[in-house]
Amino acid sequence: MGGPSAEREVSLFTGKACAAALREENINAIEVDAGPDLVARLQDIKPDAVLNCLHGRWGEDGCVQGVLEWLGIPYSHSGVLASALAMDKQRSKDVFAQAGLPIVKSIIAKRDDVRAAHVMEPPYVVKPNNEGSSVGVYLVEVENNGPPQLDDDMPDEVMVETFAPGRELTTTVMGDRALTVTDILTTGWYDYDAKYKEGGSSHVVPADVPSEIFALCMDYAKRAHTALGCRGVSRTDFRWDETRGVDGLILLETNTQPGMTATSLTPEQGEAVGITFPQLCRWMVEDASCNR
Repeated sequence: MGGPSAEREVSLFTGKACAAALREENINAIEVDAGPDLVARLQDIKPDAVLNCLHGRWGEDGCVQGVLEWLGIPYSHSGVLASALAMDKQRSKDVFAQAGLPIVKSIIAKRDDVRAAHVMEPPYVVKPNNEGSSVGVYLVEVENNGPPQLDDDMPDEVMVETFAPGRELTTTVMGDRALTVTDILTTGWYDYDAKYKEGGSSHVVPADVPSEIFALCMDYAKRAHTALGCRGVSRTDFRWDETRGVDGLILLETNTQPGMTATSLTPEQGEAVGITFPQLCRWMVEDASCNR
């Protein structure tokens, strides 16, 4: 847990919650804040398995997965390739397109070009191509006076994506099973604070949507999981424009390391289908694998 990414704080919350849940299942869980000494720590601990609660770059982009492969330690969630693909938003969208899944147009553009002029007709969204949890996301609406003045912390290249209006829906896949669909309600943009701060959003689970939309979310989430080569738990996010019916359902992205905090969606979906949080954490540990 922890690590050096922009999502370090959330990862620490996730790790502590998961460790406590595993202890409820009588599993000896040791919390490791992943730093430069990670390899030495793991060689000293000699764990039976690693529950990977890292978020963001290095922790969910295939890097730490490669370290664990090299050490021969079974670990939870997706392997090196699926992790790297899912973390790269544009490449994962290419995979989704090849699998026949519905996505919106997007391009990779230079940060300075995005600041200088509209590189796409508004409304559109600008975000890092390889971060999660809505870190550094800009919504450029039609009524805005000009292009977004991106923060200097944004990477040199960013993703610019056609804005998909509508409701925020999400579905967790656990192994080969889609759990349920959640409708995420917010008063504004579903940003980092809305995801992780108490009261930032409310969740309707199972989502009160037409049966065909519910079924499509479940189907698309499983197909996205398979297309990327994911294993363990993943969560796929959607936007649904009610005015367009089934044609209004758009796949946004797949997260190979869903959050496991008190406000997180995946544990809530597990509870909704009868899987307690400790049981979910135990399953992830028992599902741990090493492709070495």
